[in-house]
Amino acid sequence: MISVFDMFKIGIGPSSSHTVGPMKAGKQFVDDLVEKHLLTSVTRIAVEVYGSLALTGKGHHTDQAIILSLAGNSPDTVAIDATPAFLRDVAQRQRLMLAGTPHEVDFAREGGMVFHHTNLARHENGLRIHAFAGDRCVYSQTYYSIGGGFIVEEAQFGQAVVNEVSVPFSFTSAQQLLEHCRDTALSVSGLVLRNELALHERAEIDRYFAAVWQTMRACIDRGMNTEGVLPGPLRVPRRAAALRRMLIAGDKHSTDPMQVVDWVNMFALAVNEENAAGGRVVTAPTNGACGIVPAVLAYYDHFIEPVSADIWLRYFLASGAIGILYKMNASISGAEVGCQGEVGVACSMAAAGLTELMGGSPEQVCVAAEIGMEHNLGLTCDPVGGQVQVPCIERNA
Repeated sequence: MISVFDMFKIGIGPSSSHTVGPMKAGKQFVDDLVEKHLLTSVTRIAVEVYGSLALTGKGHHTDQAIILSLAGNSPDTVAIDATPAFLRDVAQRQRLMLAGTPHEVDFAREGGMVFHHTNLARHENGLRIHAFAGDRCVYSQTYYSIGGGFIVEEAQFGQAVVNEVSVPFSFTSAQQLLEHCRDTALSVSGLVLRNELALHERAEIDRYFAAVWQTMRACIDRGMNTEGVLPGPLRVPRRAAALRRMLIAGDKHSTDPMQVVDWVNMFALAVNEENAAGGRVVTAPTNGACGIVPAVLAYYDHFIEPVSADIWLRYFLASGAIGILYKMNASISGAEVGCQGEVGVACSMAAAGLTELMGGSPEQVCVAAEIGMEHNLGLTCDPVGGQVQVPCIERNA
């Protein structure tokens, strides 16, 4: 059973499958080198990037993410402000410290990382990392980034999870979820909490989702207070800060009951502009669609009642349950199923979470999730210039 933790991962922009996933793969690779006592024998690292990862890799900072992770950084803790200087140093010296240790290896500016536009056999997002001692390859691993920051090693691709922890209310469909809720008289969030308690201690659950909401709020705050132009060749101007000023000025005089929707849109724009700038965000369920779930909770916080620990936990558990269903039965990868699997799923998750907070029954939560997806069916993944900017940011709003 997938944990709700896996639907909300703290990381960096601009892409969960092309930035966060490769970064996790690189970190796993150097952790393996340490575990296998191979690290100090390594003299050179080489990386091969395939398929969709290669085609949009530069725009999605795939290369930067891999380099940072080989140095021992993780998506949730990497010091974002320090990365430009670090990457310049690696490029200039063509040397890289591995796994957060003083051990340095060669990492050539030309040929150290090669982009292949062909796919590996199993998935569109593939990468191979090789560690050499002299001319001898001492360790090599193939990874697939399958969407939402999830990665799979080649040997485990398509295999069932071994020794999976059992949960009291396992479900693989909305029908099963609703049957469990009817049998137990539990809400969707209450039922999912029982499952999470089989996987994590209660204190860990509370800490994790407090950190998730804190990260989302900080991201909104940065986004709606930052001016300028987003990085990349498109020169897309940031809009959230200007929209916020307009809304604050208009609030004093407006009688438009729909103005609240403009606030929701502004919150979403703020998050996705931060994501496009490589800021710290939370997959919900992906980076490309990371603005919708926090924007709806920010709406609740500003216009319904202040969000407490109980409120954000119920919201994330209910919305996460819907995300799990899409992850298990379809996909949350834009490379696999288009934007319907990212923005569509995020809209569905947010609708479910809000319905839960508004007192909706389990049936109403699922109906809201269906309505949220309905108008996104068939939405393709077609980012201009390979940047997570146009139309990605606007679609979140």
